[in-house]
Amino acid sequence: MLRERLRRLLRTIAESPVWRSMFRHDYRDTQRNRVLMIMANVWLHLHPPKVRRHAIRIRFTWCMGGITFLFFLVLTVTGVVLMFYYRPVAEYAYADMKYLQFDVPFGMLMRNMHRWAAHGMVLSVWLHMFRVFMTGSYKAPREFNWVVGVILLTLTLLLSFTGYLLPWDQLSIWAVTVGTNMARATPLLGHEGPFAEAVGVTARYDARAFLLGGTIVGPPTLLRFYVLHCIFLPILASVLMIIHFWRIRKDGGISGPL
Repeated sequence: MLRERLRRLLRTIAESPVWRSMFRHDYRDTQRNRVLMIMANVWLHLHPPKVRRHAIRIRFTWCMGGITFLFFLVLTVTGVVLMFYYRPVAEYAYADMKYLQFDVPFGMLMRNMHRWAAHGMVLSVWLHMFRVFMTGSYKAPREFNWVVGVILLTLTLLLSFTGYLLPWDQLSIWAVTVGTNMARATPLLGHEGPFAEAVGVTARYDARAFLLGGTIVGPPTLLRFYVLHCIFLPILASVLMIIHFWRIRKDGGISGPL
């Protein structure tokens, strides 16, 4: 009796408008139905119904694009966990990191997963760009997606750079000091860069001061880097990844060998 009620309930759910709006075709094993299942399915329509043979060869793709996205997912999950124990305030940031690492259960595991996934994402995105360049996957009609990929590479480096300051120790503070000093030589925007006098920028109001929130690495810098690292850059990267994956599908999948 219970089995019959359960079967009837499942049948009612499967015939409901909500279920049919998500899963519009059954699973009969015919070529046409297999295509329709993917093309008309809310969860599967992002995936192509057919994949070319070269697109699944590791020696051609290196799987670097998928591995980069996997690292991004690991960073997102571990980053959210770390945010529960971290306060972006100069008085507490370093102490929170020590507390997270030595007192929170599995805190060291979470932090090390986040750190090594960040290193792995930087390495894998470079290898992915190298593979795309060497196989000519940036050529027509994929020029737009190549530009999106270059922007994603830049965002990956910025995510790594902004996250480097968050431990708020001597190594991170002086590394960011050296790194942001390069912004002083930015054309038009840096007070030591070309055409700085024509624009009228000064050491107090230039690209470096905008990044630091002042003239030195201090509490405002920590807060700005925290917002960039945890909110602005991840959201922007997520949007561009969606566009990147969509364009791969629209351009006919992964490009073939030259």
